[in-house]
Amino acid sequence: MNDTPEHIIINERIETDLKTSDFYYDLPEELIAQHPTEKRDESRLMVLDKSAGTIEHKHFFDIVDYLNPGDVLVINNSKVIPARLYGHADGREEARIELLLLRQRELDTWECLVKPGKRARIGSRCVFGGGILTGEVTDIVEEGNRLIRFAFDHEKYENIYNILHEIGLMPLPPYITEQLGDNDRYNTVYAKTEGSAAAPTAGLHFTNELLDRLHEKGVAVAPVMLHVGLGTFRPVKETEITDHVMHTEFFSVPKESADVINARRAAGGRVVCVGTTSCRTIESAADENGVVHAISGDTGIFIYPGYRFKAMDALITNFHLPESTLLMLVSAFYNREKVMEAYKAAVEERYRFFSFGDAMFLHA
Repeated sequence: MNDTPEHIIINERIETDLKTSDFYYDLPEELIAQHPTEKRDESRLMVLDKSAGTIEHKHFFDIVDYLNPGDVLVINNSKVIPARLYGHADGREEARIELLLLRQRELDTWECLVKPGKRARIGSRCVFGGGILTGEVTDIVEEGNRLIRFAFDHEKYENIYNILHEIGLMPLPPYITEQLGDNDRYNTVYAKTEGSAAAPTAGLHFTNELLDRLHEKGVAVAPVMLHVGLGTFRPVKETEITDHVMHTEFFSVPKESADVINARRAAGGRVVCVGTTSCRTIESAADENGVVHAISGDTGIFIYPGYRFKAMDALITNFHLPESTLLMLVSAFYNREKVMEAYKAAVEERYRFFSFGDAMFLHA
């Protein structure tokens, strides 16, 4: 490992007999959470004990009882931006166009998901917010995404983020059909570095008071960063798991966090990842001995059953979509059959699913 900013992490493919369909489950539509709980930590928590093979039903604030002095909580402090824009293509009022800003490539150039794509040919121009922001399509990249160079009044607006907060919308997933009353509820209380196109949702359950209680108990917190983009939520369309290619995402592990993680683990504490993005970050930054290095770059790491975890000891996560890479990661850490049984129990117990849904804690 090194600290080169352009370092790219992509793990080797692991042979497996599992198919994408092995991660399918039936989910009643009414269990897809359309809004967050009134208070973040009052969501439900399913606790899976790997050693005992047990399932407990708790509330998220009970997580304090399951973390030990000496453990370290790894959090993703990336912040979701109002990355969805609606505008017009080529100056035509009737030519509606929708952009989802996925990743900043250069100062004012972003990789974007565009709908409809036929209105975003190279050289096409689009207008947003009555003209305060314009964009030109400069290239077509992987998955048909577009590179768009934006232009705006740099004297009036310090950067594009200021414009997004004025005219952009929060990029809620398509399965959430209700409007969000408070945009802050689609960010964690510790969100800091702007750049995500979706929330690291496991962290949405934490309150500042809950984090204070964990600190008082002797649990350390180590912030890392992964800007959530297509790599996290892109669906698996291939029949064979190994044919799926992850879209790379930018991540960073600061030296202070790497030092805390390594020190706590060396002293016998557990590394508890809050969410699959935190997991993918430290697994990208860890060497074969489980030592986490300070590093930043791109990761396309794809974790599915057969993967050997190097740094993570326990995981806090939400309930994920069927046949998703997120469900495959959880199954790699625990046990696919047990995880699918737990999901069946969650449906029977009427847990709430996906971004604004309830959580799981998986530990040994």
